[in-house]
Amino acid sequence: MDKLAFTALASINQQSKMRTQITNSLANVSTIGFKETFSLAEQPHQIKGAGMDTRVLPGNVQDDVIDLSPGALNMTGNIMDVALNDKTVLGIQADNGEVGFTRRGDLRVSATGLIENAAGQLILGENGPISVPQGQLVSIGQDGTVMGKSPTEVGATPMILGQLMLRDASEMPLTRRADGLFQPLVAEFQGKDFPTGARSVSLVSGALEGSNVNP
Repeated sequence: MDKLAFTALASINQQSKMRTQITNSLANVSTIGFKETFSLAEQPHQIKGAGMDTRVLPGNVQDDVIDLSPGALNMTGNIMDVALNDKTVLGIQADNGEVGFTRRGDLRVSATGLIENAAGQLILGENGPISVPQGQLVSIGQDGTVMGKSPTEVGATPMILGQLMLRDASEMPLTRRADGLFQPLVAEFQGKDFPTGARSVSLVSGALEGSNVNP
């Protein structure tokens, strides 16, 4: 295969990957906390085979790296809605038991008394899922502290129920899993928690972050 054919093949592959990314982004333009992706970098791959040692095909090192730039902040007034600041991500327990991450913040208390998001994904605290006693009103602090109190006890001090698993991903590139959650590119931390970065993690209560897709 001559150089022109290799160049054409590389271009077709790259265009196909870009179309897939664009299609996925546009399909989620209205999804709460959705993040676009981008290609991390390109590096050449040498083609092996008889007479092909001089042929090099460019390819992306990673095609689905999460862009954590913020979307629009929408104030909802719902005390369990949270919008994550900067590069903060929120821990999720995936269906297979692994740890994933998200920017989606439309939280609620499930029928079983655990905190989940509106997609039914189980939210993780620093010590596992966060349980809410029946009938308690939940509020969430800027640092991710989850508090509850009885609506009938006027003036009562809220009790701490847990601490959201918030991580700074400014130093940890993330990619999208098959289930739509984020996970680190670093193989050691895939499906697991990862060390938080140097920046402070925080959130805005009573707000939701829109998609960062720019149609």
